[in-house]
Amino acid sequence: MKNFTYCMPTRVVFGAGESENIGKLLACKAKKVLLHYGMGSAVKSGLIGRVKKALDDQCIQYVELGGVHPNPRLSLVRKGIEMVHQNGIDTILAVGGGSVIDSSKAISIGSVYQGDVWDFYCGKKIPEKVMPVAVVLTIPAAGSEASNSSVITNDEGTDPDKRGINYDIIRPVLAVMDPTLTYSIPAYHTAAGGVDIMAHVMERYFTNEKNVDFTDRMCEATMKTIIRALPMVLEHPDDYSARAEMMWASTIAHNDLLSTGRLGDWASHRIAHQPSALYDLTHGAALCIIFPAWMKYVYKHDVQRFVQYAVRVWGVDQDFNNPEKTALEGIHRLEEFIKSVGMPSTFSDAGISYARFEQMADRATGGDTFTLGQFVPLTKKDIYEIYHLAL
Repeated sequence: MKNFTYCMPTRVVFGAGESENIGKLLACKAKKVLLHYGMGSAVKSGLIGRVKKALDDQCIQYVELGGVHPNPRLSLVRKGIEMVHQNGIDTILAVGGGSVIDSSKAISIGSVYQGDVWDFYCGKKIPEKVMPVAVVLTIPAAGSEASNSSVITNDEGTDPDKRGINYDIIRPVLAVMDPTLTYSIPAYHTAAGGVDIMAHVMERYFTNEKNVDFTDRMCEATMKTIIRALPMVLEHPDDYSARAEMMWASTIAHNDLLSTGRLGDWASHRIAHQPSALYDLTHGAALCIIFPAWMKYVYKHDVQRFVQYAVRVWGVDQDFNNPEKTALEGIHRLEEFIKSVGMPSTFSDAGISYARFEQMADRATGGDTFTLGQFVPLTKKDIYEIYHLAL
């Protein structure tokens, strides 16, 4: 087990009806907030109206900025930064899922920086200070409500460019998590979110670090929770217990508790960012396509870890005489699960051809001299092959 420092500064307030308390939770902490949300579902459901009332009740002023797309856009981030400067905002309140929260984090670091916010996503600058971000979570998926991650798509060039950052300073200060808000999520986005949660765990699970059985078991429990709960909420969208399990699993999957003592891989996320940016493919759907292909490409590096995954997570009967057979059966069961919840498991399922694989592989690595991933470092050629395996 590796040495580690673990800090999770996000205050989590969890449970039915807790979203109604957002004003009280921000009282004495915020005077004027940027109320940031998505494409309208939070408005249509009445949630934004209830949030505004909760703010009004505590005499907290607000300025609204809606319109966040999946794969959140740099252009809207820039607009948010401008609104912060023009209106004397002191807190950003994200009402939504990962895209809204990631956009809010970008506004948070950009609004207290003299240069271009894209500098952080290009690796030119490291954020040294932020504006506080609070969250009312509506979609369990990205885990951004307590993570150190933000992913933004630069939509200002000829080809969209999707990039991410990871800094502890950008973790939200408050996450209000009310599972009842997730009842109305469409089945497709519910399923995409469920696989996204599993992907965050699998990125950590496939490690070269030995003697990390405690976190292995926590990873396995989190994945098994989604495997059990996701079909339940697809069949019964208002199943509070299953929705609550998914919402809490989403946070645990990506707040770095499962990273302690180990070094994860993270190649699959970078590989999946490329089709997500170029084809505006939902992040969870892109991961559904990439992860099984990545597994098929790298499993021989540590067959026994894939055997463990197959047996402990998917309940595969271990073939002691043929560990490779057991490992491949585990990958097959992941693919079948993805299909069973209505998600694409190949590029063909998503209507995407091989036409831009070369471009995607080049962008994923940043050129021929760089590699992705820790479990197995992947070159541009490797990533090109993985895209073809996913076809």
